Amino acid sequence: MPIATVNPANGETLKTYEAMGEEEIERRLQLAEATFRTYRTTTFDERARLLHKAADLLEEDQQDIARVMTTEMGKPIRQARAEAAKCAKAMRWYADHAEELLADEEPAEADVKDSGAARVRVRYRPLGPVLAVMPWNFPLWQVVRFAAPALMAGNVGLLKHASNVPQTALYLEDLFHRAGFTEGCFQTLLIGSAAVDDILRDERVRAATLTGSEPAGRAVASTAGDMVKKTVLELGGSDPFVVMPSADIDRAAKVAVTARVQNTGQSCIAAKRFIVHTDVYDAFAERFAEGMRALKVGDPLSDETEVGPLSSEQGLRDLEELVDDAVRGGAEVLCGGERPDGPGWYFRPTILAGITREMRIHREEAFGPVATLYRAADLDEAVLIANDSPFGLSSNVWTRDEAEVDRFVRDLEAGGVYVNGMTASHPAFPFGGVKRSGYGRELSGHGIREFCNITTVWHGA
Repeated sequence: MPIATVNPANGETLKTYEAMGEEEIERRLQLAEATFRTYRTTTFDERARLLHKAADLLEEDQQDIARVMTTEMGKPIRQARAEAAKCAKAMRWYADHAEELLADEEPAEADVKDSGAARVRVRYRPLGPVLAVMPWNFPLWQVVRFAAPALMAGNVGLLKHASNVPQTALYLEDLFHRAGFTEGCFQTLLIGSAAVDDILRDERVRAATLTGSEPAGRAVASTAGDMVKKTVLELGGSDPFVVMPSADIDRAAKVAVTARVQNTGQSCIAAKRFIVHTDVYDAFAERFAEGMRALKVGDPLSDETEVGPLSSEQGLRDLEELVDDAVRGGAEVLCGGERPDGPGWYFRPTILAGITREMRIHREEAFGPVATLYRAADLDEAVLIANDSPFGLSSNVWTRDEAEVDRFVRDLEAGGVYVNGMTASHPAFPFGGVKRSGYGRELSGHGIREFCNITTVWHGA
């Protein structure tokens, strides 16, 4: 895949870039290693000052970088501006909280005494250069939620971004440099996927984080396992959105539309499988379809647009194949189901009902504005359908019954359970999944500690 900006609204190639050669990659690896030796000794106050400056600059650049993101991957412009603002917020959160999150821990006095020590501390120390392999769908946010905690912990970053968002990738490198971070603290590597393996095998790279597809995650995890390096993986998701009879059906249906089509449906944590109790199924389905039909599809640079184009022609083809397979298998199209006429890689917001286990869309992630609708006879069946997926990223549950809430929290196989609301990430809360959605956690204290050497310091009596 070429490293290029291709506008998904019309298919026009706007900019292309040459991949970095071996000499440039080696120069950057040397720089990362050398920079880490000194950057790791900086104080939390020094790092926080730099990260606050980066947040200030990002807010100043909000309009311009939002337009770049929209032009590169098709995100509706209002959502692009919101993404930039969210990144600045996360930077400030880590700048303000990293020192307390990584403060030395003192074990219980009885355990210290039992060990024969005068004092024991648990200290969090940085690992070194961390390779981040990041996707195009949230081209700023996915990077910042790795970079902010990694930099505050004293690590340095090497970014291999998706090949269709090179301008965003280069902007991030420039942003951190303008904020005052030395050149080797954060570097963008303009490389293809084939170059990742050799970089990850390099001894100077101490760990890796990847957000992306399951095949990409398997490849990185395999290499990292061979080299015995720490990894954090956030892969696909096919999140359930369960609606029970006690729910506010009007509100649930309204939120369901947003939960499915955020980022034009190209989000790992977007709700994708809507599992509705039979008693309220018809009422929910009617309102859900009305909301999906009312969405404005169009130019992603317009503030009025709610659903933009898919990021690539291949992504559009993949989505069409999933829908066509389901329809051939007997699925009912409640709305949408096709691409509109005209240029660009658009697909109409779609709801498919009557899904069976034999359909590909039941077990594969639909990365676009396509929802699947299931009817559940009771809570037990709702849980069974929700867990009948290889993925386990997040989940959404709509009920006013606290006993049902407890049951869903206990039994749903997911990294998050959002009750009467849609899944959203926040810097203060851990984020990640189970099963084929990956392992490890991003954000919160859990996320910043993922790339730390947890060191026991024992003092003799």
